[in-house]
Amino acid sequence: MADNDPTQNPEPGDPDVDFEPESDEPDIEDEDEDEDEELDEGERRDGGPRAGTGGSDDLPPVPRPINWRTLSSDDAEHEWLDLNEWVNWLRHEFALPAQIVPPLWHRHPELVWELSALYTRWLGCYDPEQDAAGAISFMTDFAAARTRLREWVQIAGTRLDRDRPSRQTVWPGEDPIPASEETPITDRDEDFVDFVVEDVTRRAEAEAAFLRDEPLPV
Repeated sequence: MADNDPTQNPEPGDPDVDFEPESDEPDIEDEDEDEDEELDEGERRDGGPRAGTGGSDDLPPVPRPINWRTLSSDDAEHEWLDLNEWVNWLRHEFALPAQIVPPLWHRHPELVWELSALYTRWLGCYDPEQDAAGAISFMTDFAAARTRLREWVQIAGTRLDRDRPSRQTVWPGEDPIPASEETPITDRDEDFVDFVVEDVTRRAEAEAAFLRDEPLPV
């Protein structure tokens, strides 16, 4: 005989029965609370916030390549001073001769680009967040960079006690470039300061001309 007791098979909305349908869906609020508790526990265990929890302001900036073509005057001054300090450290730390890093490297773009690339590579390899392979990676790249630097110095013609601008190859149809003579190097640091002042001033003038919508100086 069929069981006609309505309490055995209640219908939704039946005022005589408290109807609470079962659901397989998890409670979202409970999940969020559990996740927050796990993050808090992880923060305590690691001694700091997890990634994405607002602690990124304490990390050092990510090293970026130096694009000397697009630097502002303020950025250029900052980069020149940082690079000069690092190159001085590098040549003393590894006893580099002038055949690899000559005194007036800053006056030769081919050397500037090479050394600044090596500098940013060093920053990345020795970043506090880098793994243990970073150091040997830098040493491998440093060995290759030394070979290239020797080649650049030979092409540039700059020496320990004298310097001349790197010779340019004139293509057909271009105006000839006057030959430059070698000049003695008497005070390297004074020359570097003069060079940076000239470079920063040139960039500042170009920025001011751009804001005035004037032709850039040649």
